[in-house]
Amino acid sequence: MAIMTHPILPFSPHSLPTPTTTALHHHYTHLLSSISTSLPHLKQVHAQILRHRLDRSNSLLLTLLLSSFPHNAAYAVSLFHQLHRPETHLSNRFLRELSRSSQPENTLSVFERMRREGLGVDRFSFPSLLKASARVSGLSEGMELHGLAAKMGFDSDPFVQTALVGMYAACGEIRDARQMFDKMSHRDIVTWNTMIDGYCQSGLFDDVLPLFEEMKSSNIEPDEKMFSTVLSACGRAANLDFGKAIHELVTEKNVAVDSHLQSVLVTMYAGCGSMDVAQTLFAKLTPKNVVASTAMVNGYSKVGQVEAARLIFNQMVEKDLVCWSAMISGYAESDQPQEALKLFNEMQVSGLKPDQVTMLSVISACAQLGAMDQAKWIHKFVDNSGFGKALPVNNALIDMYAKCGSLESARGVFVQMRRRNVISWTSMISAFAMHGDASNALKLFHQMKAENIEPNGVTFVGVLYACSHAGLVEEGRNIFDSMVNAYNIAPKHEHYGCMVDLYGRANLLREALELVESMPFAPNFIIWGSLMAACRKHGELELGEFAAKQLLELDPEHDGAHVLLSNIYAKERRWQDVGDVRNSMKHKGIFKEKGCSRIELNSELHEFLTADKNHKQADEIYAKLNEMVSELKLVGYAPNTSNVLVDLNEEDKKEAVLWHSEKLAVSYGLIRQKQGSCIRIIKNLRICEDCHTYMKLVSNFYRTEIVIRDRTRFHHFRDGVCSCNDYW
Repeated sequence: MAIMTHPILPFSPHSLPTPTTTALHHHYTHLLSSISTSLPHLKQVHAQILRHRLDRSNSLLLTLLLSSFPHNAAYAVSLFHQLHRPETHLSNRFLRELSRSSQPENTLSVFERMRREGLGVDRFSFPSLLKASARVSGLSEGMELHGLAAKMGFDSDPFVQTALVGMYAACGEIRDARQMFDKMSHRDIVTWNTMIDGYCQSGLFDDVLPLFEEMKSSNIEPDEKMFSTVLSACGRAANLDFGKAIHELVTEKNVAVDSHLQSVLVTMYAGCGSMDVAQTLFAKLTPKNVVASTAMVNGYSKVGQVEAARLIFNQMVEKDLVCWSAMISGYAESDQPQEALKLFNEMQVSGLKPDQVTMLSVISACAQLGAMDQAKWIHKFVDNSGFGKALPVNNALIDMYAKCGSLESARGVFVQMRRRNVISWTSMISAFAMHGDASNALKLFHQMKAENIEPNGVTFVGVLYACSHAGLVEEGRNIFDSMVNAYNIAPKHEHYGCMVDLYGRANLLREALELVESMPFAPNFIIWGSLMAACRKHGELELGEFAAKQLLELDPEHDGAHVLLSNIYAKERRWQDVGDVRNSMKHKGIFKEKGCSRIELNSELHEFLTADKNHKQADEIYAKLNEMVSELKLVGYAPNTSNVLVDLNEEDKKEAVLWHSEKLAVSYGLIRQKQGSCIRIIKNLRICEDCHTYMKLVSNFYRTEIVIRDRTRFHHFRDGVCSCNDYW
């Protein structure tokens, strides 16, 4: 039992006269304000109050119950119910404290009991009740309170109206919140803050800015909280111009920029990608806090400066889960998946448990990496950590397995999902499409519509992509038309790009060009690139040159356009033009992306570049490659040098073809893996014709399945044939 540091009563019942009720009342009031307010102490005081029959004093009991709030809300509620018909102002004070507590739901249950007992409420009761409804997202309770307030004539009170705005906004009914806001005849800074906060909570950051302008025109002066809210909205909406204007207004109004507002400014500029200004403000911030540091990590990551992001991350003394997640996401989005997974492991060692946001970044990194062993481990981790039922996580797992080369595993996740949304269906359709299974992609698309799941623009990209890579021209045309006519979805660049690619692959170059010319907006580099690649494939060099030059006007440093233009000239043996293009590339510092292939063996990734001899088993790998080439020549293999568009002699061309990165990777796979097991390779460029033929022969001769993910799709080589049916 706790020992009190102060005596409850300084009166001895035997030596001193009995104190008066007034003296006892003053004594306990003073005692409650001065003693340690631990729950045992408060219960002792309560017992003494009952002993001296002072429990008829509402004010004394109210002082006692308010002192008990930090310790036990349930005890405070039981004390409240001992009050004898408390006056409304006492009830309101209690409701206000309850609504601010860690258990705001008690506010509503107390109110229900008050109504049953016939206790009165007034206009000052409703703000606390509505605040409690907002905190527990109790829309039905809030609407009931709205009806009661209207019945009692309090719905025109500005304090009640402001609370209603906050309640509707917190419960996701932003339109109702705005409707109530617009009805108000008197709006103070608190009301404006409440409405603007509501837009931010709903992610409607673009709606914040015009409302702020409207507030300024109504002669309401913004306070520091308002500036913080609006600056945050500018950062989330990436509206740098408006953010700068608000910053200038802060300076103009001589608003004191404390560490909080300084952090908000850093976050705003970082969110808008203005990292120079963000860095200047961040450097002045002392001490550096987690929020501002995390904003800098996010900002640098989004502009592709992941090393700068990591530098700030490393300098942070304390790191929370949000910061770790931001850095992991930065690596995942900057095409450094291995670093993302490595950092995820470090985070676990630090003792932090991931949340759903973290897991989505980790799954995305694994999808980029294409490592099947890692994918299986992450899926197991997801299930063991309790994320297995989360819809966004399952959608991400479908994409991860598809990009790791296992269509069956992706389908397994999809089939087992109890609930699916349009993203689930789209992810599975896209999985079939990237693996060249147009039949199942279309079948799933029709099944999706039959189940009344309305496709969106991304769904149509997946279906059109499937048609393009399978040569299904008529189906693609019909689907493109249905997107516009049946679903009223305006085609974007990516949809036109799929159609240009569809026509181009099918050698319908006239239709492709006509479509480009009929577009309601200017073609982008993807569309010109698709047309350019089709022209090269089908030998339409004049149109290909035109497409390449159009692409270079949009992006003068596009390496692919320079290379393709050089290849077009090389195919025509226009070596002078080839030299001019390559000299231009050299002068501009543009380099052709080198071929690179990764292979995962025993959960370890091995990377090969074209003609790479850096691997520790390089001699063994090249010996195996030479052996394989010799054996495959006996069954008809002859190196295809038609795509080596440089001025080399035939023997040098053959050597250039034979040392492609995917050939080195598959040689290493055959050395290390068990005979007959699947070899999975991730390649950064499109597989060439020679390697495609080579892999078909290897799969048949060595009785092994080979799965290669190149830049555009998957190729499954088995028994001498490829899943793409040689149409890629």
